Amino acid sequence: MLLHSFALLTNCFAIVLAQSGTFDAREATISSVHAALYGRINTCRQIVSSFLARIEAYNPSVNAIITLNPDVLDIADSLDARFAAGNATGPLFCVPILLKDNYDALPMATTGGCVALNSSKPTADAPTVTALRKAGAVILGKSNLHELALEGLSVSSYGGQTINPYDHTRTPGGSSGGTGAAIAASFAVFGTGTGE
Repeated sequence: MLLHSFALLTNCFAIVLAQSGTFDAREATISSVHAALYGRINTCRQIVSSFLARIEAYNPSVNAIITLNPDVLDIADSLDARFAAGNATGPLFCVPILLKDNYDALPMATTGGCVALNSSKPTADAPTVTALRKAGAVILGKSNLHELALEGLSVSSYGGQTINPYDHTRTPGGSSGGTGAAIAASFAVFGTGTGE
């Protein structure tokens, strides 16, 4: 009975969010983004804006995001225009993602978490980023990492210390800890990391 009541409450909350035009970014998946978009419950701009609102609200305590893509709302608007024209193609259409800040992605700098590289602007997207864009993904921004991906505490001179969103006494660990913390905090549907 309690489980049924919880499910009913969750469904009511989802209906209220849908009626208000707000997308619930918490624990969002590719499927939930596509259901909201293709079901005409939310626009791509509304979906992207909900993730930006979470970043604005919670990143100050988690410190997982180094920079936001300054073009992100324009990208969302262009995807909405494509959708309206019947051209919503790609398996990641309108899916908000984050990149570890050692992936080149225009127009953002690629710092590797190093303050000395804060104005290092790439001239082209990395091949992975090109593929993600072709699939329709919306790149929200860049996540923190252990400086130059050399250790496993997720601290950098440019981004500072990333904090585990579930336990602020811990780091998320790993050189890709900024991405891990960001996804755990529902700042994006998924994100990139790198390994050795």
